[in-house]
Amino acid sequence: MKQLSIFIENKSGTLIRVLDILSRAGIQIIASTVADTKDFGIYRVLCDKPEQAFIMLNESGINVQLTHVYAISIDDEPGRAANAVNMLSQAGISLLYLYSFLWKGRGVLVFRAEPSELVEQVVKANSLTVLDEGEFA
Repeated sequence: MKQLSIFIENKSGTLIRVLDILSRAGIQIIASTVADTKDFGIYRVLCDKPEQAFIMLNESGINVQLTHVYAISIDDEPGRAANAVNMLSQAGISLLYLYSFLWKGRGVLVFRAEPSELVEQVVKANSLTVLDEGEFA
């Protein structure tokens, strides 16, 4: 799945500028999270049209990257996220970051991890359901 990583200053109006651009382009945000420091934040966004959103933001002078992340579907039950993270950890996979949300009664874990080749193996070996942008259309 492709994710936007948008670098924004920690000052009034910078986030709304990004949201306005996405709104005017008809981009539907599926999930988002902000990680911040004193001076700037990284606004991570899953959306229905990541390539179009990337172009629109880039053309507007906003510092944005398009990165690959994994989104896996899990049962919405206590312990399921822990089980999934444990599978990855036991295989020697390092999670760079992770966030989650609910979608149609299912949990969704979104993460970036290394090494990516190993993630693919663990996903297949454990029959985990990987989602892409099309799932949210």
